[in-house]
Amino acid sequence: MAAVTVDMVKELRERTQAGMMDCKRALDETGGDMEAAIRLLRERGKAQAAKKAGRSASEGAIVSYVHGGRIGVLVEVNCETDFVGRNADFQGFTREVAMQVAATQPLYVRRDEVPEAEVEAERQILRTQAEGSGKPGAVVEKMVEGRLEKFYERVCLLEQPYIRDPQKRVEDLVTELAARVGENIQVRRFVRWELGGAGAQQGEPDEEPV
Repeated sequence: MAAVTVDMVKELRERTQAGMMDCKRALDETGGDMEAAIRLLRERGKAQAAKKAGRSASEGAIVSYVHGGRIGVLVEVNCETDFVGRNADFQGFTREVAMQVAATQPLYVRRDEVPEAEVEAERQILRTQAEGSGKPGAVVEKMVEGRLEKFYERVCLLEQPYIRDPQKRVEDLVTELAARVGENIQVRRFVRWELGGAGAQQGEPDEEPV
């Protein structure tokens, strides 16, 4: 069991943005194992975010980001209070989300927004490809479901690896921010334009956020 040092606590804070005391407790509980402490903090953050998810989030910000004069993005991110909406941490997060949209071209915010017909069409394509491998049916279905996860990762913003740290998903950033500010955080919608493109790419839910 490694002795927990101040430098270890600082490193964990830099890597997770969690509070100093939370980092100290996580390292104590995991015997100084940095990676285990990161996993523990993320799991706790998810649990805290789940408790907040049912609370109304009608404040927040709409931010814009333009990349090289050729790509433009608008993103709406909601929180519970105007105070958090003006917070520098929250504003920085919204910009990071806008940059993610510019770089990765998602089509939806989350997977439950993807039309079932589109999912089924993708599933059929993947099944046809997998059947060409000559593997047994049960193996083919596992291959299809695994590749379908990659499809969601490609088209859904929250499922995507974060461009600055591929070990995290964008959803992990939402969870971490919610834990830090103590409010429900929702990426509401986005729109992305590209110069000379056929039209705007939009990610917007059918219903208002909870």
